Amino acid sequence: MKFSEALKSNNILLLDGATGTELAKRGLMGKADANLVNPDIVLEVQQEYARCGCDAIIANTFMFNPIYVKTHDIDAPVRESNKAGVEISRKAVGQKKYVLGDISSTGQLLEPYGTFTQKQFYDSFREQAGYLAEAGADAFLIETIFDLREALCALKACKENYSLPVIVTIVYKTEQQGGRTMMGDSAQQCAKELTDNGADAIGANCGSLTPHQTAMVIAELRKTTSLPLAAKPNAGIPRLEDERTIFDMTPEIFVKGIQECIDAGATLVGGCCGTTPEHIRAVANMLKKIINSN
Repeated sequence: MKFSEALKSNNILLLDGATGTELAKRGLMGKADANLVNPDIVLEVQQEYARCGCDAIIANTFMFNPIYVKTHDIDAPVRESNKAGVEISRKAVGQKKYVLGDISSTGQLLEPYGTFTQKQFYDSFREQAGYLAEAGADAFLIETIFDLREALCALKACKENYSLPVIVTIVYKTEQQGGRTMMGDSAQQCAKELTDNGADAIGANCGSLTPHQTAMVIAELRKTTSLPLAAKPNAGIPRLEDERTIFDMTPEIFVKGIQECIDAGATLVGGCCGTTPEHIRAVANMLKKIINSN
């Protein structure tokens, strides 16, 4: 079954959890070239998620758009890093599960708040998406975007140049007033714009929200769109301890929040920062109970 067909099936699809924090546990904090220099460790992380029963693994290509790489002085080639990320994920899941090519923010602001134009963003996302498609990704996941305008640049770059399905998940800073991004975009505004511009699924990920609060945002999105919805919350709200960012929500509490996200309408669920294979395994076990009870 193609990923586009799986999206339309209304079956709940399980995504993986955090990659960055898992790589950091293995001594690769800040190692942008891990796909090329330490592919075995990236593969180890992704195989562990695959063993949890994930339907799709997200490639370790989060930061590899040309603008982010250039402006953050990342010493890793864009094309090779993206292709290696997809290839590692494919090795982890084989041909029967899905690989999502991960596309995220440029880390810059559009005019007039920053110096970049929408065309520059579009071209950067189009280039990255091309490498992901070339390497055999089943779909694009545009995630951890704080500005609706940037999300639309990425969405259009993917939809206008490639035939793969596109999921777009936005970072919401608050669930109040119908959910708001850092730039003030409401969840319903995001839902309408992303739906109108051809997204195949939309949702929420990361941010300073609990899984329970993410479920409230999912409910707001459902009011405006009939598209499949994705929920990828963090393992709770991060806190700083000894100059380290800590996520300490247990898998038991996390899975209750994911259940609320499903109740609110999400059919793609997984985890973002701080989530581990234990969190995803707990979600997988919950999903099995849902299937067995039907």
